[in-house]
Amino acid sequence: MTTGSPEYRAHFDFAISFANGGGMRGEGFRLDLPDPGLGAEEIGAQLVRHLGLALVSSVELDRLRIVEEAHRGSRGVAEPGRPVRRVIDLSHTIEAGLVTYPGLPEPTITPHLTREDSRAKYAPGTEFAMDVITMIGNTGTYLDAPYHRYADGGDLASLELSSLVDLRAEVFHLHDAWDAERRGIDAVTLADRDLCGRAVLLDTGWSRHFGTPEYGRGAPFLTAAGARFLVDAGVCLVGIDSLNIDDTESGGERPAHSILLAAGVHVVEHLTSLAEVPARGARFTAAPPAVRGFGTFPVRAFATIGEAH
Repeated sequence: MTTGSPEYRAHFDFAISFANGGGMRGEGFRLDLPDPGLGAEEIGAQLVRHLGLALVSSVELDRLRIVEEAHRGSRGVAEPGRPVRRVIDLSHTIEAGLVTYPGLPEPTITPHLTREDSRAKYAPGTEFAMDVITMIGNTGTYLDAPYHRYADGGDLASLELSSLVDLRAEVFHLHDAWDAERRGIDAVTLADRDLCGRAVLLDTGWSRHFGTPEYGRGAPFLTAAGARFLVDAGVCLVGIDSLNIDDTESGGERPAHSILLAAGVHVVEHLTSLAEVPARGARFTAAPPAVRGFGTFPVRAFATIGEAH
């Protein structure tokens, strides 16, 4: 959860009538609130703004409850002022023996030059340690470049830093938007915002299982339709805090990777701590080293919110 002032959401059923005829209903709707003291009429107006409706003649709310709950990005609710800049680390720590993706080799770390041996090479009181890490590119929190999927795709060294650094982030907090029966995140779940040029970050809550056997089974993923929608929306990067952006239990197909990387949309997998990032207003960075002939490498992914002093 984000730190600072508590955030509130309204839970309710609604019935909306239009001045030119017709209407619409909703059950169990949830809406971010700028102020927990809003009444039913004000929440109704907030609902109309969120849905982008015109010619509304009446709004009726039923079973209205106001709950302290992190905002999920409802339109019409401005982000609260954050005068002090905060950096949120969204990366898993890499260490020897780390299991990122079940079945892939674990990293090993061995000394090249120990501190003890270095003392004979440098002036008295001066010592260094130099170590060798051996790991697959798919370790920890990592970014996929087009070369990961396509032989003629751009490698890590070809990526423009402007597409990796200080991106406007749109975070979809989806802990209650999928379940074991419906693990796929579809286009309709992502359709309520302007995403052009943004980094879209999918907060499923699955990172809580990272490093355990549970992480490799039943993980949420982005559907092919969801990936096509994000490409059409003009996103720059898509990140997820899950085992894979694709469904690894559906056979060898990888439609989300194929669609996103073919369009030059970067993919970041195995994020963590996304619940701490607000739905809107953060900036996102995930830059790998510029390695030629390589398609996947760990990143230090982080989000920044607020302004520097």
